[in-house]
Amino acid sequence: MAGVYRGSALLGLGSLRYCLTGHPGGARGLRPETKLLLTIPLGVGLSVASSVLFGILYYFSTQLHPLTGTEIFGWRIPLTMPFLTIFMLVFGEWKHVREIGVRLKQRPALFPALCLSSALLAVQQWLFLWAPINGAGLSVSLGYFLLPLTLLLVGRIVYRERLSVLQVAAALSAALGVIHQVYQSGGVSWATALVALGFPTYFALRRKLRINNLGGLWFDMLLMCPAAFCVVLSQSGIVAPLSAEPRLFVLLPLLAIVSAAGFMTYILASRLLPFSLFGLLGYVEPVLLFAVAIVIGEGVRTTDLLTYAPIVIAVVTLAADGLARLQS
Repeated sequence: MAGVYRGSALLGLGSLRYCLTGHPGGARGLRPETKLLLTIPLGVGLSVASSVLFGILYYFSTQLHPLTGTEIFGWRIPLTMPFLTIFMLVFGEWKHVREIGVRLKQRPALFPALCLSSALLAVQQWLFLWAPINGAGLSVSLGYFLLPLTLLLVGRIVYRERLSVLQVAAALSAALGVIHQVYQSGGVSWATALVALGFPTYFALRRKLRINNLGGLWFDMLLMCPAAFCVVLSQSGIVAPLSAEPRLFVLLPLLAIVSAAGFMTYILASRLLPFSLFGLLGYVEPVLLFAVAIVIGEGVRTTDLLTYAPIVIAVVTLAADGLARLQS
């Protein structure tokens, strides 16, 4: 039995290294199907962890008064960079930054595409922090409910990924909930559309540019910094809010830590999981964002149960699919 436990531990460590580095050498000697069996549960765990962290972040922005959503965005980006860099160095991800740097030297035409990738993400990061403070929390959560469906369609249509029967059932169930919400709301708001359509464009561009790793995220954040600094300096400045609210000395760095950890787990999960499965797991986050919107006082009608019940069923179905894969 001790040998079995030691073997299980070695398999776990190999899959963990594969998860963190994206290099099959971390699981050397394992058959492809065994690597898949090990990495999918880790990918699912990382995806759920990222959803929890972003749910915390969503609520966190409401506790940073007197900063506005735009000011929080301005503070978050440069403060996140050091923590993101440390995480990448610790987990062996810095090589991706070097690789992209070499590609930039060899092909300077890549720079405008990197700027576009950064701009696409910057808009999403601003909206994420702006929405809960400005009464648009439910609209953005609806966008995140729509997002896994749009990712699912991209995976099926663009990348020709095959879906299991349970995945199709989960997608259809979730679609019923989303369709009801759109019907109940009388349409789709700009915030909802921006999330549902903007993220698939961002992910597709990252794959096209071959920067769908933490190195690409690091450059996205780096290229946002000049705009973020301009936002902070043009609003209330650096000294004024910190002098008025000394608690921000603690809360802002904590915001950056949660943000960096959320980014890392999200990107690592996207690398480990098939595009369609990654998209379906995205339903965990909007449920949490919806809960945050309720906590901060946005009203919900009883008819909203017809939206969220099918989505909960979809999440349960997806979990059943994951268990079936592990047992097969």
